[in-house]
Amino acid sequence: MNLNKNHTLKSCIHVRFSILKSKFEWSQWLMLNKQVADPPLEKLHYSFRSYFSGNKIPLFQFPVSKQLDCCQAGSQSFVITFEKHSYILQFKTITGLYYSCLSQQQSVLQDYGRTATYHKAILLNEMDFKDKVVLDVGGSGMLSFFALQAGAAKVYSLQSGPMAKYTQSLVQSNDQSGRILVLNRDLDSVVCPEEVDLLLTELTGHLLLSDPQIHKVLSVKKWLKSGGLMFPSWADVHLAPFSDEQLYFENYARAAFWQQRNFYGINLSPLHNSAVDEFFRQPIVDTFEVQILMSRSVKHQINFKEATPEDLQRLEIPFMFTLQQSGLVHGLAFWFDLAFQGSKATVWMSTAPTEPLTRWYQVRCLFQTPLFAKMGQTLTGTVLLAANDRQSYDIHITATIDQSGFTSGNVLDLKNPFFR
Repeated sequence: MNLNKNHTLKSCIHVRFSILKSKFEWSQWLMLNKQVADPPLEKLHYSFRSYFSGNKIPLFQFPVSKQLDCCQAGSQSFVITFEKHSYILQFKTITGLYYSCLSQQQSVLQDYGRTATYHKAILLNEMDFKDKVVLDVGGSGMLSFFALQAGAAKVYSLQSGPMAKYTQSLVQSNDQSGRILVLNRDLDSVVCPEEVDLLLTELTGHLLLSDPQIHKVLSVKKWLKSGGLMFPSWADVHLAPFSDEQLYFENYARAAFWQQRNFYGINLSPLHNSAVDEFFRQPIVDTFEVQILMSRSVKHQINFKEATPEDLQRLEIPFMFTLQQSGLVHGLAFWFDLAFQGSKATVWMSTAPTEPLTRWYQVRCLFQTPLFAKMGQTLTGTVLLAANDRQSYDIHITATIDQSGFTSGNVLDLKNPFFR
């Protein structure tokens, strides 16, 4: 933030009164009235009390200009600095920053492979939807409309914050107010008016599990009738060893900055090893040629209908690969498939490197030290996905070449991937 020293104290006081927590389920953008360059604290405080009591007239307006600075602060706040004052915009939930953005939803909807697969799976199994009650959880509300196209009698579209407003706007403009009912609720506090026949969700992320809401979706199953269906029905998480020397050294080179011994007269080299460790803790989100894979993949299945939120707290995937080529094993590559199992057809969507690229790409986790292996030797070990308090996972990998006894591995932070 660019704060004038003469206004630091005043700005801090303004920050104190500019925190938007409150009873709202999402944050409202602060807007600064240009005619009131320095509003008195009493007026600012009074305005907030009036705003929180139900008056939804914007308080301030921020003109978008070179004088406006904005940055994310922490996991669920933004700091906006305009002229000589700074304001904090604090979202009620950590996911509010993401799901309320139409730009993010546009990116999801424009993924043809993903959106077309959902549409195909629903319409091919229209007998499962005809005259049924459906609960659509999260996303943009598009699945609610797909369900109507398949003949659903009623759809509850569970959204929160601005997406609830956007979905309601689409419902009204498409004359579906009597059939799609928007529930403006967080997943933690949802109360569905009735049990449903089908549960639709699109809350999946990189390596399937990076979306922090996926745990909560499983708790919503309490509103699903016995024998009801879930779309997607299950997921297969695939992993396979890969060899990619360029990627390994490219990742190592990212820390070269910290080898400098005269950075404005400062020796940075004591931090080099720590920087290397940090970069190697980042899962790499990208795509690759299938030729780098050194073995057939193994898979771990997650049945969404049967799984509980507790089941996703700790996922242990043992593996054994018979290597089909000699060389250095630099790490493990991950992707996933989704299955939509209806009464008439089971439709699949794959994020494998052999399939058309999706918004989820693939994920690669590097070993700290590559392992040399010969064709025919076996690589065994375990991948442990352990849920952490940052609404994500720590990925613990251990791997051993059985014939040589050489061992390597890594611990990575799924919350902090590197988009290559």
